[in-house]
Amino acid sequence: MTSTRKNILIFTITGVVLALLFLLSYFTGRITMNDEYTSGNTPGNLNNGGFFCESDGRVYFANAYDNNCLYSMNPDETDMQKLSNSSVSSINAAGKYLYFSMTSGSGKSGGDGLGYMMQTSGIYRSNLKGKSVVNLERCHIVSMQLCGNYLYYEKYDNSAGTSLEKIRIDKKDKQTIANEIINPNCYVNGKIYYQGTAKDHYLHALDVSTDKDSVVWQGNIWNPIVQDGYVYYMDVSENYRLCRYSLSGGVVEVLTNERIDMFNVYRNYIYYQVSSADTPALKRMMTDGSSQELIMEGVFQNINITSNYVYFNGFNESVPVYKTSTFGPVNVVTFEAAKQAAFDNLS
Repeated sequence: MTSTRKNILIFTITGVVLALLFLLSYFTGRITMNDEYTSGNTPGNLNNGGFFCESDGRVYFANAYDNNCLYSMNPDETDMQKLSNSSVSSINAAGKYLYFSMTSGSGKSGGDGLGYMMQTSGIYRSNLKGKSVVNLERCHIVSMQLCGNYLYYEKYDNSAGTSLEKIRIDKKDKQTIANEIINPNCYVNGKIYYQGTAKDHYLHALDVSTDKDSVVWQGNIWNPIVQDGYVYYMDVSENYRLCRYSLSGGVVEVLTNERIDMFNVYRNYIYYQVSSADTPALKRMMTDGSSQELIMEGVFQNINITSNYVYFNGFNESVPVYKTSTFGPVNVVTFEAAKQAAFDNLS
C-alpha cells in the first residue's frame, strides 16, 4: 500500500470515528422531552415543601435524618438508596429525570454525582440515580413545579424580590413570566392555578402555552389544589377554614369550620393541620368533608403523601418524622427505615 493510500485510509477511519463520537455525544446528551401535561409532583406535596415525590413506582425523598439528603425507595420503604450528599426540597420527577432545589452541598469537588456538588443553592436536574447532575440556575427558590417541558419556579432575590420564572428542562429558553408572587405548584391540564397576591386573592389560571393569566373565580382563597373538578382551598375571609369550589357548578362547600394552617389532598382523602391554641392536631377526612378523624394531637408541618404513607413532622422539629397509612386505619409510628438508612450511610 502506498503512502498516499495509507494517509487516505487513516483520514477516513479518523473521520468515521469522530462522526460516531459526535453522534454518541449528541444522542446521550439529548434530553428526552415530556408530554405537555406532565407534572413533577402533586400540588399538595409541593405546598408542603416537596420533600416526597412518587413516580413510576419509586419514591424520592429528602431524608430529614440525614440533613435532607436525597434518597429513593420503593413505596413500601424497601430498597432504600442514598442519592446525594446535598440538602434538597421541591422534588419533581418525570420520565428519566429528577428536578429539585438544592440548598447546600458537601463541599467536595470532582465527579458527576450529587455527592460531588460544591456548596451552592439552585435548581438542578439529574438522572433517577442522582448522577449526571446539571445546574439549571443558581438562585434561591420558594417553590417549583414541572409543567410539561418547563420548570416554573418562584425565584427570590434580596434586591429584586420574588418573581415567577421558567426554564426548559434542557436549560434553554429561560424567561421571567411575572415580577410578582405566583405559586406554580398546582399544574393541571396545561394551566397553573394560583391565588392572586398582588391585587386580590382570586383564583387565577396561567395558561402555560401562552403564559397568559385569567381570573377563574373571584373567591378569597389561599393554597388552591385542583382535583377532579374541584378547587380545595383555605377560605381567607372566614378564618382560613377549609372549603372546596366546584369549577363546573360554581358551588362552595364548607368542609370544616376549624381554622387550618396547611393541608394536602390525595385521591379521596384530605390531611390537614388544625390551628388551635388549646387543641391543635393533625386530622384527616374524605374529600366531601365526611369521616373526620384525629391523626395526632400537636402542631405539625410538611404533610407529604405517597400511595402508601403520609409523612409529617413536628413544627420546627425536623425529626422525628412520623407516618401513618394513607388509606388504612390511623396508626402513627416513626419513619424508622429512613433513620436506619441514615445511620448505615454514616458508618
